[in-house]
Amino acid sequence: MTVTGGPKPKAVQVADALRDDIKKMKPGDKLPSQRELMDRFGFASQTIQNGLAALRAEGLIVSAGNLGNFVSDGASPSSDVRDDIKEIRSQIQALAERVAALEERSAPGGA
Repeated sequence: MTVTGGPKPKAVQVADALRDDIKKMKPGDKLPSQRELMDRFGFASQTIQNGLAALRAEGLIVSAGNLGNFVSDGASPSSDVRDDIKEIRSQIQALAERVAALEERSAPGGA
């Protein structure tokens, strides 16, 4: 379903504006900090994060953690996503094992 005529959601406004900025930038260029984007747009932190997340999902930017967000070189993000999924699965498995060990210890007759 497409909604027309109404104002765009704030996160979409952020993503659209940054897309225009990115067109003028080179791969590896750093985007403004989240604080700077909050000041620029006057939106909450979560709104800015949602706009940046949309750009990451499109492969236009990459996040370098505390270093910030950078214009992507255009390489397919699929390998990064696969690596992320593997890491998440590994962490879930480790947590499941820890929970199982804790449950075993807390059960009657456990160590």
